[in-house]
Amino acid sequence: MQDPSSCDVVIAGAGPVGLFLACELRLGGASVVVLEQADDPASPLKGLPFGMRGLSVPTVEALSRRGLLDAIAEPPPVQQHREQRGSSTDAHWMQQARRPGGHFAGIQFFHDRIDASRVANGLPASAAGPLPTTMARLESVLAARARDLGVEIMQGQGVDDFTEGPDGVDVRAGSTRVRGRWLVGCDGGRSTVRKVAGFEFVGTEPEFTGYSVDVEPAGPDGLVPGRHYTPSGMYTYQRPGTIAMVDFDAGGFHRTQAITLDHVQSVLRRVSGVDVTLTALRTATTWTDRAFQATTYRKGRVLLAGDACHLHSPLGGQGLNLGLGDAMNLGWKLATVLRHETSEALLDTYSAERHPIGAQILDWSRAQVAIMRPSRSSRALEAILRDLIETRDGATYFAQRVWGTSLRYAMGEDHSLVGRSVPDFALRDGTTVNRHLGDGRGLLVEFDGGTSLEAATSRWGWRIAHLAGKTTDDPRLKAVLVRPDGVVSWAGGPAADEAEFAQAATRWFGQP
Repeated sequence: MQDPSSCDVVIAGAGPVGLFLACELRLGGASVVVLEQADDPASPLKGLPFGMRGLSVPTVEALSRRGLLDAIAEPPPVQQHREQRGSSTDAHWMQQARRPGGHFAGIQFFHDRIDASRVANGLPASAAGPLPTTMARLESVLAARARDLGVEIMQGQGVDDFTEGPDGVDVRAGSTRVRGRWLVGCDGGRSTVRKVAGFEFVGTEPEFTGYSVDVEPAGPDGLVPGRHYTPSGMYTYQRPGTIAMVDFDAGGFHRTQAITLDHVQSVLRRVSGVDVTLTALRTATTWTDRAFQATTYRKGRVLLAGDACHLHSPLGGQGLNLGLGDAMNLGWKLATVLRHETSEALLDTYSAERHPIGAQILDWSRAQVAIMRPSRSSRALEAILRDLIETRDGATYFAQRVWGTSLRYAMGEDHSLVGRSVPDFALRDGTTVNRHLGDGRGLLVEFDGGTSLEAATSRWGWRIAHLAGKTTDDPRLKAVLVRPDGVVSWAGGPAADEAEFAQAATRWFGQP
């Protein structure tokens, strides 16, 4: 048995959420050990086609601010996949004259219907829009950054059990023992950390089993590329053999038995209504629309992030972005508490801010399932939704929700900027705000070159940097205080003084 080791934070799970959280904690000076059950992070399900993910605007902004975006964005994953498969066939959604912006239950909305000014909330855009990448590339980049920052990642060491004490958590992972001052479960929907800690996990049971398969049909298959609703379910087909389908069996097949070629062929025939014959099953996985959420994200010295605290169907690709948002929100707060700059009460804002966002995404997933049900009422609702999504207001609404630009934390402030991601304001030195968020500090930006709050800002030392910004289009705005996660926590008007700023700074950054 290995000798026990100790650190500030033990993270269970080396997926994107756990790795990004580890990077955030290291920026704040915390020592981190990541325990991962899998011996090898590689998986065919993390590459194309099944590992494709769309990164939302808040995620793109977060990665950009930490200097990670360029590495994640290259090489272009769709082009790379076409070259690997020896095919020039684009995905079905790319074979269109109009540029799709996303979908809701397979019903697409298009850029030519979106009011761009409303999607950006009338503010300068910090990011161009959602970005496609793969889970494999995202994990690779985050793991490399985490190791560069000094994070210890232990593969083949999944958390088995732990014991919480008044000043730390003793974690057992096989023969390995690690003691951390805090433990964060980023270990997925079947989270061991969540179960051992006794978090309440509530929600709705599944209506269907979903399948993602890569198959080889026997000659002409009769399947039409694209997404199709049928009397038995729904399927999406992309040649030469990529299929996603849902079978409304109340989730009865998911993880109950092996996925065989005969079974996939049987379900495909039933769902599609086509007497297709398959000769090979290359890759296959199942999933459901089970939607559950932890009632709180913290119990004592144990916290949850990602799928460990909110589980739902992958429809619309919201889960990854939701989990990365958890990591961005939690990392700087936990690091601040570890540095003894604020009380543990700051961690309560993590659950208070992120739980409503998670609940909203779960309901978004449930609403899509309601449209997908193989019933006349669902088809009638689908027809109405298609009409609405083609309107300018409808497309704009769905873009705001799917792209994440409507995200705002409730902070009890009236100004429209507070609680939102900070726009990438231009600064007097020729740089922009995002360039100054790479080191995990907070920022106080005074506009029109103002310096009246510079001396007050210096009282917080390294924690808050003072920046001189250019004049904004809002004459009511004198200064903004930005948290390390890029969220505006205070917006001061022309009459804002040192006392007003100090009150806001103390709330988020502790006493000077």
